[in-house]
Amino acid sequence: MKILEGKKGIIFGALDPNSIAWKVAEQCHANGATFTLTNAPIALRLGTINQLAETTNSKVIGCDVTLSADMENLLKESMEVLGGKVDFILHSVGMSLNIRKGKVYTDLDYEMMKKTFDISAMSFHRLLQTAWKMDAINDWGSVVALTYIAAQRVFPDYSEMADTKALLESFARSFGYHYGKAKKVRINTISQSPTKTTAGTGVKGFGSFFDYADAMSPLGNASAEDCANYCVSLFSDYTKMVTMQNLFHDGGFSFTGISNEVIEQMGQ
Repeated sequence: MKILEGKKGIIFGALDPNSIAWKVAEQCHANGATFTLTNAPIALRLGTINQLAETTNSKVIGCDVTLSADMENLLKESMEVLGGKVDFILHSVGMSLNIRKGKVYTDLDYEMMKKTFDISAMSFHRLLQTAWKMDAINDWGSVVALTYIAAQRVFPDYSEMADTKALLESFARSFGYHYGKAKKVRINTISQSPTKTTAGTGVKGFGSFFDYADAMSPLGNASAEDCANYCVSLFSDYTKMVTMQNLFHDGGFSFTGISNEVIEQMGQ
């Protein structure tokens, strides 16, 4: 059964086949949805999103998420292409300029930090506010943003992105209330396991932490494919009463204090 049959959406952030957003697009297509794909203009040049567009019969629309005019154009053009308001949106957008430049948390450049917040968190509020003003999401629609447990716990090398994700999750709760009251639109975040995406592997010490999280989690790390399936379930009508939640999709890592595997590794 194709649980997204007839649903229309927008998917942010597909860069290459390693992207969670790429996997989400494939699963949405397999489950009967139609959608547009979007990313920043530079990402469109560097990535292979056109291949994804071809296999999913989707249109690619460039969008600088820091610009309200671009966000308005994305929603307007998406509704024109899809033939009406959308039913779901995936926000998979994140970039830290300080991390890219090798700046440690105790020596951040604040201008770069502002840009990080704008790209990775404020863009989510900008998306929701623009959609609200344009009445771009159908009643009982679903919006999902990808986050990480560093919003609640300290992961030193995740740096300013931890603060960014905390802000992102707050936007989901606050806007989730208003959108829920007005249009029954539900807004959630998914806190995913460390995943070998282009962005994830750019964080210092990623390989070691990936292995640690895998050893800590009773079910092991959740894959990008499994995350895509989870997103599909949240876009579907089977989760109509789930909103304003930060949902951990991490194999149990978030609630495991210690595992036998980690104890054994420490004892060696």
